[in-house]
Amino acid sequence: MSLYTDYLDEIETRKAQGLGPKPVDGADLAREIIAQIKDRENEHRAASLNFFIYNTLPGTTSAAREKAFFLKEIILGEVEVPEITPAFAFELLSHMKGGPSVEVLLDLALGDDQAIAKDAAEVLKTQVFLYEADTDRLAAAFKAGNEIAKDILVSYSDAEFFTKLPEIDEEIKVVTYIAAEGDISTDLLSPGNQAHSRSDRELHGKCMISEQAQKEIEALKLQHPNKRVMLIAEKGTMGVGSSRMSGVNNVALWTGKKASPYVPYVNFAPIVAGTNGISPIFLTTVGVTGGIGIDLKNWVRKTGPDGKAILNNDGNPILEQKYSVETGTVLTINTKKHKLYNEDGSEELTDLAASFSPQKVEFMKAGSSYAIVFGKQLQTFACETLGVPLKSAFAPSKEVSIEGQGLTAVEKIFNANAVGTTPGKVLHAGSDVRVQVNIVGSQDTTGLMTAQELEAMAATVISPKVDGAYQSGCHTASVWDMKAQANTPRLMKFMHDFGLITARDPKGVYHSMTDVIHKVLNDITVSDWDIIIGGDSHTRMSKGVAFGADSGTVALALATGEATMPIPESVKVTFKGKMADHMDFRDVVHATQAQMLDQFGDNVFQGRIIEVHIGTLLADQAFTFTDWTAEMKAKASICISEDETLIESLEIAKSRIQIMIDKGMDNDAGVLAGLVARADARIAQIRSGEKPALKPDENAKYFAEVVVDLDAINEPMIADPDVANSDVSKRYTHDTIRPISYYGAEKKVDLGFVGSCMVHKGDVKIVAQMLRNLEKAQGQVSFKAPLVVAAPTYNIIDELKAEGDWEVLQKYSGFEFDDSAPKQTARTEYENILYLERPGCNLCMGNQEKAGKGDTVLATSTRLFKGRVVEDAGEKLGESLLASTPVVVLSAILGRTPNIEEYKTAVEGIDLTKFAPPKATPLDTLSVHY
Repeated sequence: MSLYTDYLDEIETRKAQGLGPKPVDGADLAREIIAQIKDRENEHRAASLNFFIYNTLPGTTSAAREKAFFLKEIILGEVEVPEITPAFAFELLSHMKGGPSVEVLLDLALGDDQAIAKDAAEVLKTQVFLYEADTDRLAAAFKAGNEIAKDILVSYSDAEFFTKLPEIDEEIKVVTYIAAEGDISTDLLSPGNQAHSRSDRELHGKCMISEQAQKEIEALKLQHPNKRVMLIAEKGTMGVGSSRMSGVNNVALWTGKKASPYVPYVNFAPIVAGTNGISPIFLTTVGVTGGIGIDLKNWVRKTGPDGKAILNNDGNPILEQKYSVETGTVLTINTKKHKLYNEDGSEELTDLAASFSPQKVEFMKAGSSYAIVFGKQLQTFACETLGVPLKSAFAPSKEVSIEGQGLTAVEKIFNANAVGTTPGKVLHAGSDVRVQVNIVGSQDTTGLMTAQELEAMAATVISPKVDGAYQSGCHTASVWDMKAQANTPRLMKFMHDFGLITARDPKGVYHSMTDVIHKVLNDITVSDWDIIIGGDSHTRMSKGVAFGADSGTVALALATGEATMPIPESVKVTFKGKMADHMDFRDVVHATQAQMLDQFGDNVFQGRIIEVHIGTLLADQAFTFTDWTAEMKAKASICISEDETLIESLEIAKSRIQIMIDKGMDNDAGVLAGLVARADARIAQIRSGEKPALKPDENAKYFAEVVVDLDAINEPMIADPDVANSDVSKRYTHDTIRPISYYGAEKKVDLGFVGSCMVHKGDVKIVAQMLRNLEKAQGQVSFKAPLVVAAPTYNIIDELKAEGDWEVLQKYSGFEFDDSAPKQTARTEYENILYLERPGCNLCMGNQEKAGKGDTVLATSTRLFKGRVVEDAGEKLGESLLASTPVVVLSAILGRTPNIEEYKTAVEGIDLTKFAPPKATPLDTLSVHY
């Protein structure tokens, strides 16, 4: 059987699923298709032409190389294909974005046939995805006196690839579609349990919201053929929880515009909106695709004569509607006036200035944010090569500099890493900045999309600017099923070849590591001045400043070593009082959210940096706080540490990186060894006093300052999805924080989960110590609910084995993971026993393992979204409540939430995660857990 006949068989299988042919991305199949096109008598010639023209992926896929060089043969007259004239061949090359297509265009432009060279040059003038190998060829030809090369460079120096693009429409008519009420998690747009299909865009598009919703959207499009569908989170924020490029891709697939007639299932320019706007990291993803994100502000708080919000019986503000956006409402977006109007434009509804900043308008015009990044680099290169001054065709970066005002921590980091800003100018929040990226992380359920983005932008090797990059295997660690077996090795090989450190060795030399990506990134971040970009919302390091990002932004950071964003405002978080001995640091995290809401009424963290003055907490423990800031809807967080604490955290990071080196995980470029050297250099700077641990200036300006009162935290706290709240918009948020006494020791718990990136070694030690205590007091331990424990890293398990804790866990476990025979099917039923699962995300990800439908789960994880950890079962709603490790363990043993006396007895003598506000001599507050 040929590859082509296999492909036809696959097409028939997909047709039965309501799907079209999968795009061609492999060289062997592409070659067979081309051979059939050349054979005029071939029975498959017509179909092969269709696949070649309309269904072959562009960029640096191996199929794209075959396509580009076949088009070159046609243009040179070496092959005649009546259906593909030389002019059409040039058009096809213009849609292939870069890589082999640019290589071919340069071959033709710098060749001997002047007519062909001029045609090739005209196409090249529209391209932006050129890399060093391409620009070196142009520069060399120009220096050798080639007039075509000069003509191309002059065009680039004027940025004609951008200036000649059509302007965005002044008026955009939209018809509304309410996707849901309340905050909309990206899981609604791209469910985690469908992560395996994300790189198959058409197939993955079938999982957006629901089949019924998709039919309703299609019906709206038929009813309003000249309008765009705007997807809305009514009474909530759109896109909370993660950047989820696949979510934006799905929205674009159903509501956006086709990017190219010759590239299947790639749409762009979606329009999304929310009563409370768009989640910051999701908004970045919208920009990647040239889309529009809108803050509707269509519901406002009802206020009394005193100007204060009127509260309902539950203590929540009463909202009143300013204007309706019910499904089917036609509205008008004016992109020049930056306003939202009613259908005929007679009534202004809200201001859209934030949606149409000069930079965002450029993204819309160019069709993506990274087309602008590459365009700026290309214009700069051309001007430097020609020796002419740069007259940027792009909106000047906004530079905010306030004389006499100090810098927050994030402002210091951005200023230190800024690229292309006015020399000597100190920048404050609100400035638009290109920054160098130090560390990049790609995770396994978005990694294949990142690989696609890298291929689409014609990147072949990691930027030398990046200090370290890691490809994880944690999101698919739980079950080594057919989907994981098909996707993971392919992903690891691509990323290994690209230059990343990979969790799985494509050559099979070192043991596969499924450590949670955020833990690994936290270790390989070896400076408090670093900028980190990662393909997951929980890219929140306790060193440096880290931003969760979509797969496209991750790809851009890998390819260019840069990112572009405004410097965010900061909220300062400090602590007072003393933490009670029976409390765990996780309760401090919950209390921060609760006390902030009490102090301000609104979530002042949303879209901003949380600058937490953590002082004496080591990196692993501090990560518990920074990790949670994703659920606080913060843009990112920064830990302000004491010098000695930071040094100790860096020494721990060094030891863990060395373990990775000892396992054989370093690559030919010696990335891991280089990180150890960077850590040593940073430690030396701190010890010598040359550059102490990062701290803000005394006269820095903050959007708000939150002081957390540790004395007020006297019982464990639970983040509750509040699934029965009569106000739909209040369900499944992370804002409902309740003390355990609220539940009266009566709330049934069906499953406990200790795992995800929110736990560290100390948490697993707590599990072991609680089992010891109960065994001593009762003679045995029995569980009234299953308890699933997934350590975040193999290092932790190794250390627990050495310290005698793993032996205790094994004694009470009914299941222990076995890497030599990993699970091939997901668990669907649980017994009332302890499960020791493979390091990784496990239940928190929700794409493989899940709790039983309708269960009430108490977990240490971060996700309480509808359907993530647990799905509904008819009328029985699934709940994922979040708490500290001791609360989760005790609840699994009791089968219910404990009362405060039961809790205090259970944790007596256990070394919980300790914390105290920074002092002059801080290290006496550290616990042994790291």
